[in-house]
Amino acid sequence: MAVITQFVVVREGVEKMTFTSKKEADAYDKMLDIADNLIPFLSKSDLDLEEKDIEKLGFFLAQNKDDLQVLLKGGSLEKKVTPKKAVKKPDSKEPK
Repeated sequence: MAVITQFVVVREGVEKMTFTSKKEADAYDKMLDIADNLIPFLSKSDLDLEEKDIEKLGFFLAQNKDDLQVLLKGGSLEKKVTPKKAVKKPDSKEPK
């Protein structure tokens, strides 16, 4: 018999998500905390948004908090990507 350890994130008596590692569960719980703090903040804005849209926006911002922090500090998300060189593999179909 196998033993499986699961970590469950519960909010207001409702099971939100189940994880296999404490680190993942803690990260998700923290994201929910951030979203819970953002939703009232967004509700105070003059934006004419429905409550469900404010919740979606709050969760989106919470899920992308690292990118949001970079942008709020005046940074850019554009990163220079250098193309990787293709590794040439020997073709086994060529006659020797």
